[in-house]
Amino acid sequence: MIGLKDDETRLLPLMLAPAVSYIALLIGFPFVLSIAYSMTNISVGTTELKFVGLDNFISVVGSQTFWVALKNTCIITLVSQVFVVGLGNVLAGLLMADFTGKWWVRLLILLPWVAPISLGSIGWLWIFDSIYSVINWTARAIGLLGPFDWPIWLGQPDLAMASIIIVNVWRLLPLATVIILAGLSSIPQDIHDAAHVDGAGFWRHHFEITMPLVLPITLIAVLFGIVFTFTDMIVVFVLTRGGPYDTTQVLASWAFFTGIQGGDLAEGAAISLFLFPVLVAVAILFLGVARRTEVT
Repeated sequence: MIGLKDDETRLLPLMLAPAVSYIALLIGFPFVLSIAYSMTNISVGTTELKFVGLDNFISVVGSQTFWVALKNTCIITLVSQVFVVGLGNVLAGLLMADFTGKWWVRLLILLPWVAPISLGSIGWLWIFDSIYSVINWTARAIGLLGPFDWPIWLGQPDLAMASIIIVNVWRLLPLATVIILAGLSSIPQDIHDAAHVDGAGFWRHHFEITMPLVLPITLIAVLFGIVFTFTDMIVVFVLTRGGPYDTTQVLASWAFFTGIQGGDLAEGAAISLFLFPVLVAVAILFLGVARRTEVT
């Protein structure tokens, strides 16, 4: 008689059941609830629900703030990922070398990812402070700023956007570095030795051998970075709260301000649902490209 542990057809669903149940409760239920809320007039203190169809979505799309938030979300995500991938490749390459104290350097690089992003953002809030900014005082001390120059990092739209991008790069760089480092470590040493014997220089070795082999795992790092940045509201909430005048508002923060602080749960849910199709499309695209790259 075949026991349960020997019957893979029954054992596999049983082993997956806890994970599937956890995902269904943690993600599936709130997602379904958001869809239901977005099609009603629910708000804080509502006693009677009324079905309104797509009225909330039409109202959101008709708002100028929606287009500003969507543009800001895309800009922050794309620009930060360019810097994250570029710097992540540099740091991963440096960490492949043997040097004294490499373990401590790896630990320091991981700290921004391990620390809660809310605490890190509060630290950056002080760094970008309009009066006590360590950046401004240091720049003035070394002569980069004149006596009448004093950037207001979180009060000027362009500088506020740059500040949010800097914090997102600081936050996501450790994750990308670790993922790319794992990809570099998985390349067999024989390939590097063969390239060295064939006389391949640094740049040819990097662009024709290392990068193609690391590309699939790099795309996974980019996918994680896009998901984390696109859905994050903590950095904007702590640093600018969408200001000045909604110029740094993103979809996640706008959904929070509308649904939670503003009390309009229905419109807040509608705003948050605009994140879903974009992220699904990005995930399918990147996973498909990564799979084809790995096969070839």
